[in-house]
Amino acid sequence: RFYRKAVVSTQSTGMDVAASMVKVGVTTEEIDDAVYQACINRDCYPSPLNYRGFPKSCCTSVNEVICHGIPDQRPLQDGDIVNIDITVFKDGFHGDLNETFFVGNVDERGRKLVEASHESLQRAIASVKPGAKYRDIGGYIQKYINSQGFSVVRSYCGHGINQLFHTVPSVPHYAKNKAVGIMKPGHCFTIEPMINEGGWGDTLWPDDWTAVTTDGKRSSQFEQTLLVTETGCDILTGRLEKGGQPYFRD
Repeated sequence: RFYRKAVVSTQSTGMDVAASMVKVGVTTEEIDDAVYQACINRDCYPSPLNYRGFPKSCCTSVNEVICHGIPDQRPLQDGDIVNIDITVFKDGFHGDLNETFFVGNVDERGRKLVEASHESLQRAIASVKPGAKYRDIGGYIQKYINSQGFSVVRSYCGHGINQLFHTVPSVPHYAKNKAVGIMKPGHCFTIEPMINEGGWGDTLWPDDWTAVTTDGKRSSQFEQTLLVTETGCDILTGRLEKGGQPYFRD
């Protein structure tokens, strides 16, 4: 019960607020400020803030940024794609979620990238059940992504989550990985595939947080926190409105 309260707060507190602000001309710092205030107003704490020195309350990753982008004063521009990654701490538990949004008019290739990244997550979630191997998740993701002409980032993975922000298991998103572990009821973890428009390579900016594609092409990502049940899994951070559909389809 307490865990569900924490992760539902991630959705209702953070992502709804962030989604309402994604518009041409809005800065990612303004989005971060709104997410922070929404958390505080609802007695949550934004887990990324001061986590290993991270300076903001959420991650905002625009275009070629793969993950861990630091909100700043650059206004969002027509045609951008932006991922917003929000984690909140509530009643002793963390809940982790991210989505990628269209800013204004996004070209067909960019829209296809975002659609494919979302579908890859859905296919991975469908494989989650007791007895499944964590290392097999990446195979479902990579098979689909390769068929769409995109690539899967290898440097970052999903993770266990509970009273700790990041813990075991590690959940790679690419095929033929060496992750250990078998799913059991009660396991709680994230799946969060990062999908690149071009090659899968990444590099890190001097801020030691911002991961970007090596070829400068765009990257898209979606994430959910999952709880393994006796028969499959519950999506703890699923959107409560519109049948759980991602915001980019609104």
